[in-house]
Parts: sequence; structure tokens; C-alpha cells
Amino acid sequence: MRDLTTPDAPATDLRGIGDTSWQARAGCRGMDPGDADALFFPLPRDHEAIAEAKELCDPCPVRRECLNHALENGLREGTWGGLTEAERRPWHEGLSHRLDHSRVIAFFKGRDVHLSETERRVVIDHAYVRGWRPERLALALRINPKHARDLLRQAADKVLDRDRNHGMPRAGSRGRKRSAPSTAEAPSTPAPTPRPVRRPSAQSPLGKAA
Repeated sequence: MRDLTTPDAPATDLRGIGDTSWQARAGCRGMDPGDADALFFPLPRDHEAIAEAKELCDPCPVRRECLNHALENGLREGTWGGLTEAERRPWHEGLSHRLDHSRVIAFFKGRDVHLSETERRVVIDHAYVRGWRPERLALALRINPKHARDLLRQAADKVLDRDRNHGMPRAGSRGRKRSAPSTAEAPSTPAPTPRPVRRPSAQSPLGKAA
């Protein structure tokens, strides 16, 4: 918490949806470090301090970034993002399964995002669909190109299995024209029954003048 409240705190290399400039907009920015420690890291069962910390965090414009900061860095003690240690416990335990689409979008916009395992799988799948080369994915995820090539191959196999199981049309099949049904397959229509033609007799009158 001293990193947030001390005005001259050095910048960190935290990987998040944004950079650490969000700390400058925190509601606790500028507080005395001692007061901040007592407020956000109170003694056990100090409900008054916890309530006061929550009241300060509630309107904070960077409450979400503060929570992500605690989750990604494993900060389990104290109040972060308006949540106490006990309230954040499920978030810490389920961090690897978190799927925040805004973080995935930020990644593709070039932001340095600390992805969860689930978010990372989504990024790899979308990178394959977008036609990323292994070198580009390796640079974005900070892995070696061979590993990136294997990940893209796995994504390709996943798409192939999905298309096979769900009956998706193969590439190039959309533009094909349907062939006309053969005459053998065409339903037969009954031929009209000929009616006998009655010829006029010689004794019958012809027209009105007769």
C-alpha cells in the first residue's frame, strides 16, 4: 500500500491491463504511509478500520485495477480494491480460470497484460484465427518461437476437430454451385389423358346463319 500512497514511489514493472499510472488516480493517493497501513492493514477484528477502508475504496476510480494488482501479485493480506483478505480468497483461488474479455482485447491492442491461463488459451485461439505467425505470438507472449509454433498447431487441431464434430463446411466449399438434379431423381408428372374429339355430323347446323 505504500507504493500507492507515497507520491514519489518508483514505477514498477507490473504487467496489468494498463501501466502503473493508475496509481496516481487512487483515492488513497497522498495519504500518510502510517495512516494507510493502519487503515488498509488493520489489526484482527478491527471492524471500524475495515469499514472506513471500504468507504474510501467504494468511489475510487481505479478500484478494479487495485484489485487486479493484489490478485496478480499474490497480495493476500489487507484491503485491496475494496475487498478484505477473506473476501478476496475465492478470487485468488480462481485466478487461473478468470476470463476477462476486456483484458483479451487489450492484449490484441498491444497492451502488456498479465493473462490468466484461461485468457491465455483464448488469446492463442484468436491469434491462430487472425493468422498470426509463430514469431509474432512468441514476441507477444514472451516465449520461444518453437513453443509458439506448437501452440498454434494445437489451436489449428482444435478448430479442425470442432469443424468435424459440428459439421462445419470445409474451406472452399462455399463457392461451389449445386448441380442440377438428374432426370432420374426428378419427380415424374402424370401425362394428361387425351380426350376424344367429336366431329360435327353433316346434319348438324353450322353457325347462326344455317
